[in-house]
Amino acid sequence: MPLEYVSTLDDPRLDAFARLTDTQLRSRIEPERALLIAESGKVIERALEGGLEPVSLLMEEKWLEPLAPVIAAVEAAAPEAPVFVAPRDELARLTGFELTRGALGCFRRPALPTVAEAVAGARLVAVLENITNHTNVGAIFRSAAALGVDAVLVSPACYDPFYRRAVRVSMGTVFQIPWTRIGDDVRDWAAEGVPLLHDLGFATAAMALSDDSITLDELAALTGRPSRAAAPVEHGMVGGSTAAPGAATGPQPLALVFGTEGDGLAEATIARCDHTVCIPMDHGVDSLNVAAASAVAFYALRG
Repeated sequence: MPLEYVSTLDDPRLDAFARLTDTQLRSRIEPERALLIAESGKVIERALEGGLEPVSLLMEEKWLEPLAPVIAAVEAAAPEAPVFVAPRDELARLTGFELTRGALGCFRRPALPTVAEAVAGARLVAVLENITNHTNVGAIFRSAAALGVDAVLVSPACYDPFYRRAVRVSMGTVFQIPWTRIGDDVRDWAAEGVPLLHDLGFATAAMALSDDSITLDELAALTGRPSRAAAPVEHGMVGGSTAAPGAATGPQPLALVFGTEGDGLAEATIARCDHTVCIPMDHGVDSLNVAAASAVAFYALRG
């Protein structure tokens, strides 16, 4: 593959790395030209494993040898994709470059699947409503990948999982977990989205503080999952919802819905879901950061 030495980041071939904003990289006007940036050798590897098409790499010369396997993998996927090699002092102009562990990768942004395609065969799905913090989005994806979540759905107003910081925080797991947008209405995605999940066979559980909230262990029992609590919970009517079939048929497909920091889930969303679920807490703490709460819920409800 071409090895291109550049003396300055002002080279127009480096626009994607040095000058284009994430909004410009998304290129909504011309989706076929949309790009994303992967930071570090590990994240670049996960992008390749996820089937993304590489466009180019950017690194300091000292990383050519340590990242030789990554370069070889990029060459195998796209033989014409250049490796740009820039001086250290120029790369230092890129905020946070030292945190990338050697390289930046530019990739074609893949087209998103339909909701039905994203959740095909899934038993546990996360739905993110209006989460407007890229760090939280990335952290939720990392927990989802580690703890057996099959897909992630994001509302129209939720921040982009392919945003540069979200990709970095997720350690590239955004390329491993199927995801897509759900609902068309920015103000009320659930009006369309929750019925769609029901039609696809999912029970829906809103993670929210409410007078009729049930615990994660109760939800596990209702949806046919093994409870991680010492005492079993009987199946039955909880919060107006009917018990799921027994373990013989496997766990009922379940979509966990998480809201943004501060405001939490919209009341209309909670009302449309089958269950409202909270995590019991001590010492007067009323809630967890949404990324932390998602990790607890994923672990409690994994198959």
